[in-house]
Amino acid sequence: MQGGDQSRVHPALKELVAEASRSLARLDAGRLEELALSCQQLNRNLAAADSEGRSRLALQSREAAGEMAVFARVLEASRANLNVMNRLRELHRGRLEYGGADPGWVRTESGYGDD
Repeated sequence: MQGGDQSRVHPALKELVAEASRSLARLDAGRLEELALSCQQLNRNLAAADSEGRSRLALQSREAAGEMAVFARVLEASRANLNVMNRLRELHRGRLEYGGADPGWVRTESGYGDD
């Protein structure tokens, strides 16, 4: 029961990471900026924390591991989508040729379009 009480007393990191995932999925840039500032404050608090404070933050970190893994996957998918959007923007500007010598474009299908 005490483990459950601890997560209710110090849920900040777990909730922060879960909200970051939701905000990134919604592309809520304003909220992401606020969450980044919260993370900076958490880092400052960690640097100034005593051993009990560090223990509490370590517990929060372990409890938030699942949310952090989800956030990492959402972040990676967002990066991949951004790369595609940037490539398409360059393609539309005429700076790239589809299937050209650019190593960023790798052909993944046989060329028939139904693969």
